[in-house]
Amino acid sequence: MTVSDWGDWLPRAVEDADPDTVAVWYLGCNGFVLKGSEGTTLFVDPYVGLGDPPRTIRMIPVPFDPADVTEADAVLATHEHTDHVHGPSQAPILETTGATLYAPDDSLAVAREDEDWQADHDIDDDQFAEVAAGDTVEIGEFTVHVEPAHDPDATHPVSYVFEHDAGTLFHGGDTKPSDEFARIGETHDIDLGILAFGTVGNVPDKETREPVRTRWYNDENQIIEAASDLRIDRLVPSHWDMWKGLTADPTALHHHANSFDYPTDLEIVEIGDRIDL
Repeated sequence: MTVSDWGDWLPRAVEDADPDTVAVWYLGCNGFVLKGSEGTTLFVDPYVGLGDPPRTIRMIPVPFDPADVTEADAVLATHEHTDHVHGPSQAPILETTGATLYAPDDSLAVAREDEDWQADHDIDDDQFAEVAAGDTVEIGEFTVHVEPAHDPDATHPVSYVFEHDAGTLFHGGDTKPSDEFARIGETHDIDLGILAFGTVGNVPDKETREPVRTRWYNDENQIIEAASDLRIDRLVPSHWDMWKGLTADPTALHHHANSFDYPTDLEIVEIGDRIDL
């Protein structure tokens, strides 16, 4: 199991927080924690693995040990890729807290069959809940709308819209621009939106280890296109910090966003940072 570079200060900071609205912590990669004013705590795509060197090499610290998480109401996964559904990162959270994993069908198949989290962890069957685009679930003080995502590398990916009395947050997973985003932007007044951002780089092939030109995330133009269609007020780029060869400079997005009505603000967060709705 990966050992945290930071000890347990981040889980303790989340648990000790008493936000007036919704507090959001960036876990690096595409992981976030949301904590509402009534204490409901949601983890989205938390990942503390090291990747698969030399193909994927982690460029940022491991910010917490999942065994140190003692308060969580749910873990939500956007799609089945390892850095979004990962037993060593997520199963201990389910075991310790009794939280439910909400995920699309193929993502649940990773947890229940491919990795068989229940073989090594005390997790009940009812802690796995399948979701699909069009669903709405109530988790504590949050209403979570499951929306489509466009990730050609994934199967049945979804995005999430988190509604709270304090505002609305969108997490797109690894989505690229989608024909659905204009509808989502019209339906939901999105205060803060999270979209994956990165460069095109050379990543070794899984089998041959030969470099392959790879685009996993939005480039500068795609992320602004998606944010504009979604009518995001505050855009938070994610994933740009994680993999060697695919890292990017999110401050460059100021230039790309300048001539668009949305996003109105660009918020750059680093691993461990907290922002609030």
